[in-house]
Amino acid sequence: MLQRSSVAPRRTAEEERVRHARERYTVPHEVRSTIRVAAFLPTVALAAGCLASVTDREPPSGEPTRAAWVVDHGWHTAIVVRRGDVDPAVWPEVGDVPEAALVEVAWGDRDFYMAKDPTGWLAIKAAFFTSGSVLHVVGFSESTLAGLPASAVVELRVSRGGFDAMTRFFHDEYQRSGEGRPVRLEHGLYGASWFYAARSRYHLFNTCNTWVARALQRAGLEVTPAGTLTAGSVMQQARRAVAPRVDPPSQGQRPCSPPREEARG
Repeated sequence: MLQRSSVAPRRTAEEERVRHARERYTVPHEVRSTIRVAAFLPTVALAAGCLASVTDREPPSGEPTRAAWVVDHGWHTAIVVRRGDVDPAVWPEVGDVPEAALVEVAWGDRDFYMAKDPTGWLAIKAAFFTSGSVLHVVGFSESTLAGLPASAVVELRVSRGGFDAMTRFFHDEYQRSGEGRPVRLEHGLYGASWFYAARSRYHLFNTCNTWVARALQRAGLEVTPAGTLTAGSVMQQARRAVAPRVDPPSQGQRPCSPPREEARG
């Protein structure tokens, strides 16, 4: 678990770059409203997602686990893992950030994500007329993650099998050249980072946050990707995944009071 100091330390250059990158994704109100309304439309897809089978990768009691952090960048979310936990045979591309303690992965529309000055129009264009998609892979220090607001980070624990399944999901997202190499486009937004051409198609009902939810589901967490369009919905589900499960009462026992529902993110 990362330790957070109660005294605000002076930001490093890396932390400043992360902060400025987060500020890039303050999207106009009308765009946020469009996405929120859209979240109510795919009810059939949402129901299908709830019924979809997920391999149970919850670690048995006492089995070692791996950490994964979900980070809220305002408009979109990302997943952070320790580079040392990654099996390079499963996710060999992690070698592109060899000196990093942590690796952050996110996905999104190519034009919007790579824009120097992302606008509301680019966000709307991404939803309906995508230019293709990209992966954003960043290497940075543990102090950079610890310096983010506590409300913007959720730490999860997953089994070794779940962790490998999630990082395999990352590996499978890279678009390949004719020689089978990942297509690296340009330097990313902050830190030691790169943009890579990606395979999945971005659209209104398959956003950057849907992709993160799908990765968490691959890790064996109880997350529903269908209908998960906003950063708030990802963070809400991640926080629920942290909460301990309550076993159903045995026959003859009086059931406990239902847990209070968390406020929406």
